[in-house]
Amino acid sequence: MTQLEAARKGIVTEEMAYVAEREGVSPGFVREGVAAGRIVIPRNPNHRTLRDFKGIGEGLSVKVNANLGTSYDYVDLEEEVAKARVAIQYGADTIMDLSTGGDLKAIRERILEVATVPLGTVPIYEAEFRAARRKSFYDMSADELFGVIEEHGRQGVDYITVHVGVTLRNLEVYRQTPRTTGIVSRGGGLMAAWMLHRGEENPLYARFDDLLDIARTYDMTLSLGDGLRPGSLADSIDRAQMAELLTLGELVERARRAGVQAMVEGPGHIPLNEVAANVQIQKKLTGHAPFYILGMLPVDTAAGFDHIAGAIGGALAGWMGADMLCYLTPAEHLGLPTPEHVKEGVIAFRIAAHAADVARGNPRALERNRRMSEARYRLDWEGQFALCLFPEEARRLKEERGSRTKACSMCGPFCPMNLVEAVLRGRARMELQGAPYAHDPVG
Repeated sequence: MTQLEAARKGIVTEEMAYVAEREGVSPGFVREGVAAGRIVIPRNPNHRTLRDFKGIGEGLSVKVNANLGTSYDYVDLEEEVAKARVAIQYGADTIMDLSTGGDLKAIRERILEVATVPLGTVPIYEAEFRAARRKSFYDMSADELFGVIEEHGRQGVDYITVHVGVTLRNLEVYRQTPRTTGIVSRGGGLMAAWMLHRGEENPLYARFDDLLDIARTYDMTLSLGDGLRPGSLADSIDRAQMAELLTLGELVERARRAGVQAMVEGPGHIPLNEVAANVQIQKKLTGHAPFYILGMLPVDTAAGFDHIAGAIGGALAGWMGADMLCYLTPAEHLGLPTPEHVKEGVIAFRIAAHAADVARGNPRALERNRRMSEARYRLDWEGQFALCLFPEEARRLKEERGSRTKACSMCGPFCPMNLVEAVLRGRARMELQGAPYAHDPVG
């Protein structure tokens, strides 16, 4: 049985129990969410190294995905493995292998070996790559694409992005919709070009039942891709984006009826004032399917720092109800990221996700922040390191920029919390005594 089928039978699986414990909710809550399609647990039984199961959806903490993978221009398998390790080390809840260069099967096998969290892929990349090596991408057959999807499931991939909403009907809407940046989704663009060149319907849509059969066999969660997402603020919430979302809403229902877990991908480049509307529309049209967003990126002009800009939009989107944030790195829109870029991207989006959890009133997030503040007031550094999101980074900075007193080097002996507490408690000696200018008036 798939996780969805088990949940509908009233069964709490090992994965559901694990997620419940990690999230601080009851196993029954997780089971009910999975049964209703509001929560997904990507878990392919063939993924042997998967240990840290993740629940994605309503009532759970906001998750973060990290993309990695080779490109046509740059192939370094060991670097991709290093990226996977770095992403997991700094808290990525899932990773995606988006490789388009080199031996894609071997790359995926190596990443699966180190992936203790769920792994996602985009099968059309490999199907396109194989066809292009023979002659032309346009020669890819529908059977070849479904064969690649089957291979990914057999290898142990936990979820796949499939651009099923890029249909001939929706492409006609796109053609009639004025856009600044056209189609920016790589998978969506490949599928659209293939369809327009051949004059054929999207095979993933035309043979959606076949796709469901494969997904159900391996309990691969379907991530219904947003191939017509806006690639600029000017294109946000246009007719093409909404037409695709309507189609995805219908396909979510078909997936649920087939016992297949499904989540929906979302934009993209969205101005802050439209973030809430995007989340609300998606939830409404897809029956509250888990919402996996790319960013959101609230400005088009932060090249080199898109991880910061995206974290701003992601925090707001998470507060409004988005369930998983796909990170951006400093290299977004510029080139393939390095392991250091991956680290920076994961850190930025983990903070964004945590901020969203606090805004949503997540009890564990609120308690963690309360305890952190108490440790900070006590100048309890070990307590602070244990509670902060990135203990090693915090400890390193404290040691590098240390103080001669117990306080940090920003205030040193003039630490307001230390001074006021000392006066209130009537201590005979204060750390201020003996410090330079200790008897001079201070503001």
